[in-house]
Amino acid sequence: MDTITNFDEVGNTYKVDDFNEFSTLNFNDLNNKLFCTFTKLDELDDLINSLKSQYSILYDKIFVLKIRDNTDEALEDEFVCTYNIDQVNLDNIPPNTILVHRKKESNTLYTINALNELIKKQNNGIVDTKFPIVWQHYRNTILLTQHDELKQLRTKLHRIIEL
Repeated sequence: MDTITNFDEVGNTYKVDDFNEFSTLNFNDLNNKLFCTFTKLDELDDLINSLKSQYSILYDKIFVLKIRDNTDEALEDEFVCTYNIDQVNLDNIPPNTILVHRKKESNTLYTINALNELIKKQNNGIVDTKFPIVWQHYRNTILLTQHDELKQLRTKLHRIIEL
């Protein structure tokens, strides 16, 4: 029999944004994790140069995604860079960076907090780890939480930077 956990009674379960301070993060547990850094168009080149010079980027690629609005129009200067960093040279994380997971078949990026919020939203407030998500509904989307709310950011590939 499956155990269903209901977190409605816990007052502070979803009080932390995905942009939380990384000061309590265990850097030794970050082997080959996917990072996602938000930036503006006028800061994009500086960010990419900084990433290339400060970190050992795994797979020698940085993916630059353009954030779209809800009408599927690209926003003027909202971008996100996704990349994997070798933990050996990881002693700090760039500002506006979150750790994400990726569903390859739908190109969905998501945080664990956002996944829990999505499940709660679709499953009558109950977080159930076996609840099926139809990932194609979130194709080319970043799922994250902000101020205790699930946010969906539509994306479009802007460019792939080969290092």
